Amino acid sequence: MKLHCLLLLAATFSWSQVKLTQAPDRIRVEIDGKHFTDYIIAADAPKPYLHPLRTTAGKQITRSFPMDLVEGEKRDHPHHRGLWFSHGDVNGWDFWANEKNQKGVGKGRGEIKVVKVKDLKSGKKSGSVSTLQDWIDGSGKRLLSEARTMTFYSEPGGNRTMDFDITLTAIEESVFGDTKEGAFAMRLVRALEEESTGTMINSEGGEKEKNVWGKRSPWVDYSGTLDGEKVGVVILDHPTSFRHPTYWHSRAYGLFASNVFGIHDFTRDKNSTLGAATLKPGETMRFRFRVVIHPGDSKAFDPAAAWKKFAALK
Repeated sequence: MKLHCLLLLAATFSWSQVKLTQAPDRIRVEIDGKHFTDYIIAADAPKPYLHPLRTTAGKQITRSFPMDLVEGEKRDHPHHRGLWFSHGDVNGWDFWANEKNQKGVGKGRGEIKVVKVKDLKSGKKSGSVSTLQDWIDGSGKRLLSEARTMTFYSEPGGNRTMDFDITLTAIEESVFGDTKEGAFAMRLVRALEEESTGTMINSEGGEKEKNVWGKRSPWVDYSGTLDGEKVGVVILDHPTSFRHPTYWHSRAYGLFASNVFGIHDFTRDKNSTLGAATLKPGETMRFRFRVVIHPGDSKAFDPAAAWKKFAALK
């Protein structure tokens, strides 16, 4: 009996609240014993992405299409996969609309491939994964190396929080074109769209797409009613991110994206190229975001306080 109790006690203390498990095509993330998301790294995926994202109650906030077919879901924009990071114009290659059934714009489609899972950690309060991925153009040339660390947290209060630290390093000289088609993005379920119950609000108090899209802001919160419950998700842009505060490519139909490269479209200035950026070989560009899936709307959650806490991180 005593041995049994000791083994049970040891198992209790060794149990991780954030557990990450690697499989050939994905990294599974469990928080407090519940499946939260998978980081899809399959060889045939056009880019790595997180799918699905869930609340603490297990409600899915990201659209299922094109990974799964769910009745009543819109089936537009097949490149909107869960949560992802890419861009629509790097040296003329499209890493955004890059599904195999899409031609892409400019020279055609590029691909983002995970080449190494460097580090995988589970823990009682947080877990993390660090990966390397290559941005490869349509001719097979490696343009960029992306180093990414994602950290997932177990915390009280009903929130699901994850941090993203992304550094792009140029292998070839890489020009990021001035286009709205990018960059750090997710596609929300239909119930959370502004066309349904959702509302966007930014740090300046701008509400809905007409006052958020194309504007600069350190954060935007997108909340609505899902299965009778008020829920929301906020994206926070860290002060050390490239071109902070970011611009927002966020739409009433559920696209929720931060994009510092789209000034041409956001300002509706046909002659502007201010959104473009060039990395010469060896040069880097860093992005840091925090995503919080929370109960309640933006008034109940307080995105400003969440951003202040995130911004204080070195």
